[in-house]
Amino acid sequence: MKSHAVRELRLLHLEDSDLDHVMLLAHLHRGGLRVQSKRIDSEAEFLAAIQNDWDAIVSDYNLPGFGGLFALDLLKESQRDIPFVIVSGEIGEEVAVEAMRNGASDYVRKGNLARLVPALLNAIEANVTRRDKELSEAELSASRQRLSELAQHLQSSIEQERAAIAREIHDEVGGALTALKFDLAWITRHPGSDEVPARTSAALEQVSHAIESAQRIMHNLRPAILEQGLVAALQWIAARFEKRTGVACTLRTPPNVPALPGGVGLVAYRTVQEALTNITKYAQATQVGIDLSLAGKVISLEVSDNGRGFLPSDLAKPQSFGIRGLHERARTVGGWIDLSSSPSGTTLILSVPLHGAPVAASAARGITESADPSRWCEL
Repeated sequence: MKSHAVRELRLLHLEDSDLDHVMLLAHLHRGGLRVQSKRIDSEAEFLAAIQNDWDAIVSDYNLPGFGGLFALDLLKESQRDIPFVIVSGEIGEEVAVEAMRNGASDYVRKGNLARLVPALLNAIEANVTRRDKELSEAELSASRQRLSELAQHLQSSIEQERAAIAREIHDEVGGALTALKFDLAWITRHPGSDEVPARTSAALEQVSHAIESAQRIMHNLRPAILEQGLVAALQWIAARFEKRTGVACTLRTPPNVPALPGGVGLVAYRTVQEALTNITKYAQATQVGIDLSLAGKVISLEVSDNGRGFLPSDLAKPQSFGIRGLHERARTVGGWIDLSSSPSGTTLILSVPLHGAPVAASAARGITESADPSRWCEL
């Protein structure tokens, strides 16, 4: 807080002399400050007053039965963060240093009240700066903790995904290829047998099964339909979601979408994928909308539903890694996520600036699940 930013000062004045109180206010007014003040002179009044909001406390050093250092101790015990300035004609240098060590912001002699205004403003500014620093450090620490938790979760997810892929390859692809090996070995040993056509048909079935399993594994790793562009991928995932869940899903896209920089299409696709997964699990929605738009140099992708929404506290849960992952994924391409919710639904918006994106455009081509170009040919 700079001195020119101060318009009105809320001041608590611990002083037993009404004349000294008036004199102090006069110096503050001459220094360009407008002041809302309250004068008190007892411990009971002080304890009650510090529960309110004050920009600063100015205290005499010595009052009948009550003193500035004792008041400072009471302020510390209350854990109220208010700048505390001692003004006295009796305080010595050693006592002043002790007061500063105990937490006083500054001290001013009554014979030098011209220094009061800058002392007060500096104390307030220092207090605001310290608060901002503590807040920034707390936010940074919390952010680091969230990133650490997310990194651990991602590493665990990667290992689990690797194990799942390994099991699927072993059980599906490996099993099919093993059966194929036995069929081919039998055909080799019995080339003229009447059972060769049946064995050949069984072998072909195992090949088809292996192809389907490999295609499914490849799609889970990275959908090949993304090679056809983001619009085609969104059409495919929307149609697949609607068919799987029975929830109406409407996709709206502009007529032409520019070719996207590397990574943006995948981030957009994964964002929609995560959003639809959350809708399936939690939203209890009956309608979902996916809107892709381009304004200036920013591409936006909005996923909305008419479900039951969520509370802000849900996002603060330690295990809410899905939304955290979306934020981090968006940052990898210079984008950001906006999320809003109410009892009538939830809206998630991914925005990504397209710096220098090429202007070549492609129109939507009506890709559906049955027309998925990631499918391999059937034998």
